Amino acid sequence: MSHQFSGKFLRKSAVLTLLIALALSACRGTGTSAHNRGGRGDINHLSVDGSSTVFPISEAMAEEFMKANPGVRVTIGISGSGGGFKKFCQGETDISNASRAIDATERELCEKNAIEYLEIPIAFDGISVVVNPANSFVQCLTVEELKRIWEPAAEGKIVTWNQIRSTFPERPLRLFGPGTDSGTHDYFTAALVGQEQQSRGDYTASEDDNILVQGVAGDADALGFFGYAYYQENQNKLKVVEIDSGDGCIAPSPETIADSSYKPFSRPEFIYINKSQADRPDVKAFVEFHLNPDYQYLIADVGYVPLPESVMRVVRTRYQKRQVGSVFKSGSTWNISLYDALNLEN
Repeated sequence: MSHQFSGKFLRKSAVLTLLIALALSACRGTGTSAHNRGGRGDINHLSVDGSSTVFPISEAMAEEFMKANPGVRVTIGISGSGGGFKKFCQGETDISNASRAIDATERELCEKNAIEYLEIPIAFDGISVVVNPANSFVQCLTVEELKRIWEPAAEGKIVTWNQIRSTFPERPLRLFGPGTDSGTHDYFTAALVGQEQQSRGDYTASEDDNILVQGVAGDADALGFFGYAYYQENQNKLKVVEIDSGDGCIAPSPETIADSSYKPFSRPEFIYINKSQADRPDVKAFVEFHLNPDYQYLIADVGYVPLPESVMRVVRTRYQKRQVGSVFKSGSTWNISLYDALNLEN
C-alpha cells in the first residue's frame, strides 16, 4: 500500500514517529528572534513531540519561525499525545503537543522527574467522523449510534452497517482511528463511552492521521475519525458525517467548532512547555511566536480555529507569569469548556 499523499500534509513514511528538520537560511524581520547559545555559529535545536492533530499547527509555525530565526532548528515528532507526554515528562523534549489535557498518570510522571510545565491552549479543533465518498447512505449519525460502533462491547459483534441502523445496507463495516497513544482517541472514546482509552480494539489504528485518511479514502465501506484539519485538507477524497447529539445534525465547521455547537467533539488543542526551558531564548521566542496575534492566521490556514482574543489575553498572561500546571483539574477536557476552565464567559 502506498503511503504517499498530496497537499500540505504530504508524508512519504508510515512510521509512527515523523521527524522534520527544517534548516532555513533566509531571514525575515518579524519582531520575534532567538539568539544562538553556541556563540560559534552553532544551530540551536528545539525538540517538539506529541499529537499528530497539533502537528500541522506546529509545522506551519516552525516553518515561519525558522525563516525569522535561521539559527534555530525545530524538530517535530508525532508520537501521539500520550507518547509525547511520556517523553516530555522524562525531560526528553522541550515542548509537547497535545490534543487533550495532561492526565493524572502523566502528571505523576512529570512530578516524579521534577518536570514543571506550562499549559498553553493554542486552537480549537473538531474531531471529524468521515466515510468514503462512495457511501451514499450515511449523512448523519447520532452519538448513541457512534457509541454502539466504538464501545468495547462492539468488538467482533458490530461488523456490518445494517447493525447500526436497519435502513443501512448489509455491508461490512471497516473502521479506522487513532491508536491508544492518541489524545484524539482518548477524547473521542471519553465523549462516547465515558472512559478514556476504552474502545473496541478490532480497527485499523495509527498515530499518523494521514494513514487513516488513506484508509478511509481507499475503502467504500470504511468509517474513521481524526482532527478537522485532516478532513479539510482531503475533502476531495472524504465525506464528512454530521453528528446529532440531541439538537439535530450538525457538521464540523470553523463556526460550529468555535461556538461548541458541534457537540460533543469540539475541543481545545495545546502545547506544553518544560518550565525549566521556558526562558531559554529559542524556546521563549518559539512560544511567543505561537501567541503573537500576527501569526494566528497560520492556525486557520492549516484548518484549525484560532482562539478568540479574549481567551488569548488570558493565555498570554498565564504564560508571562509562568503559571505552572493545568487548568483542567480532572485531567480531561471532555465536557469542560475552555472558557469555564479559564473563568471566562463564552
